[in-house]
Amino acid sequence: MKTSAAITHGKGEPFKIEEITIDDPKAGEVLVRIIASGICHTDLIVRDQYYPVPLPAVLGHEGSGIVEKVGQGVHSVQPGDHVVLSYSSCGECNNCRSGNPYGCTQFFTLNFTGKMEDGTSRLHKNGEELSNFFGQSSFACYSVVSERNVVKVDKDVPLELLGPLGCGIQTGSGAVLNKLQPRAGSSIVIFGCGSVGLSALMAAKVASCTTIIAVDLQNNRLELAKELGATHTINPKETNTLDEIQRITGGGVEYSIETTSRPEVLRQAVDCLATLGKAVVIGAPPLGTEVNLDVNTILFERSVTGVLMGSGVPQLYIPKLIKLYQQGQFPFDKLIKFYRLEEINQASEDSEAGITIKPVIKIG
Repeated sequence: MKTSAAITHGKGEPFKIEEITIDDPKAGEVLVRIIASGICHTDLIVRDQYYPVPLPAVLGHEGSGIVEKVGQGVHSVQPGDHVVLSYSSCGECNNCRSGNPYGCTQFFTLNFTGKMEDGTSRLHKNGEELSNFFGQSSFACYSVVSERNVVKVDKDVPLELLGPLGCGIQTGSGAVLNKLQPRAGSSIVIFGCGSVGLSALMAAKVASCTTIIAVDLQNNRLELAKELGATHTINPKETNTLDEIQRITGGGVEYSIETTSRPEVLRQAVDCLATLGKAVVIGAPPLGTEVNLDVNTILFERSVTGVLMGSGVPQLYIPKLIKLYQQGQFPFDKLIKFYRLEEINQASEDSEAGITIKPVIKIG
């Protein structure tokens, strides 16, 4: 079938809205009419080729939509269902079978090489394949995805809001609720108040952390952080970050989350920890980025770990986030600004400039 999509043709080039051809779903696949898609930092670093997804490609990996058609063997959804699209996993490796699909041994292959599980793409232009992204390519009016990408959601929540739950918001909040699992009354610092960092902040409030420190260079983001639950804010342009964390906590923080992708900030996220403290790395810098850490800092029972997709099983975790939103405990809608598909380049610029925290493209 013919449909419209935002295509990335070359490194750093603007998205172009063009007509493409999309195949019918094969066995185990689902055709989804996209209602909206968030723009994630990862879309932009792939556009700029810091992650080498083959171009031309249709990017987008925070889609939400309505099931139009299902392939043979699909049982979890049917036409008319509302769905959120998340990451691809193989379902067969030891990690997938043990309930940890975010650790899938085929994660990079299925999400970043431009191909579906069978080694082909469902997207074409002028007879040539376009690279698929994250198993969904949601910067398009329609998407063909694996059944494992699909999360069925209730129809009583605005579908256009839900796409970012598939990646950025899932990742930030899951770093707290799934990976760190902080005890009630503990202290946490979040470096970076973009959509991932603010999702982590809201999750820290859900987890009953009582000292929640937000660090960012933009005061307007720090004001929103206060509104969402931060007990303290730090602007590194105005004060020494590590000294201020020491002052607030009286000896170091129990948990830290780094979302900025900057090696020097990751160093701070480790150095600010109290003994027994835990740091989580979320920010995705270019491949090959290295960081210098003082081994003796880690030696004193401090730990550093990465997190992929919030260490969550999307089919279980995304409905949990929606329920928290409905209860008023997780107001992620305050992060979102809507754009039309024709405004995707402006939305990307606004995101990179820090003007918009979570741009969402209304498509359907």
